[in-house]
Amino acid sequence: MIGLIFCLLVLTVIIPEQAKTQVVKENPVLDEKVKQFLSDQSGQWHDMNIPTADGKTLYDLIIKGNYKSALEIGTSTGHSGIYIAWALSKTGGKLITIDIDEGRHKTALENFKKAGLSDYIDARLADAHTLVKELKGPFDFVFSDADKNWYKNYFNDVDPKLKVGGCFATHNISERRRMGEGDYLEYVRNLKNYESALNTEGAGLLISYKRTEK
Repeated sequence: MIGLIFCLLVLTVIIPEQAKTQVVKENPVLDEKVKQFLSDQSGQWHDMNIPTADGKTLYDLIIKGNYKSALEIGTSTGHSGIYIAWALSKTGGKLITIDIDEGRHKTALENFKKAGLSDYIDARLADAHTLVKELKGPFDFVFSDADKNWYKNYFNDVDPKLKVGGCFATHNISERRRMGEGDYLEYVRNLKNYESALNTEGAGLLISYKRTEK
């Protein structure tokens, strides 16, 4: 309950005022297809996928922020990408998602197709260490869920391409100091042009909003 209340506060207080009014594109047929696919796959999302609670949070962040240009670093087999793309289908946006593993990439493509979301996703098989630097952007939403020891590098590579008012969400972050997460958490929290909050409803989601360029 505490985690849910915290999440609601993040969604209603931190999101910029200008992003709170948006036109949501309704597509009942697609909604039913996505819901059915997620229901059929419930409990089967392994291989480094996010828990459902975090998927719902990502969805809500995009809808409420009216984000349209999203980047995901670490596709896995597509659980998070489905929630992100589902939200983007309503805001009129699209997702670029990256994974280095060919097996996971192929499975993700199949899952995106089964969920009916392929048109909203540009899934790339690539080394994110290189590709993230090369992407031009701009982005207004980023979800980072790849190699934890590279989190700071990903953040710094994307920061110049993230719009003011945009959101950078990082997965598997906790107050406990392990795998370099503590250093990353402290680094982002100390940035004067970002406002961050840690959502613990799922597996630990650091939600950071870019307030100014510097």
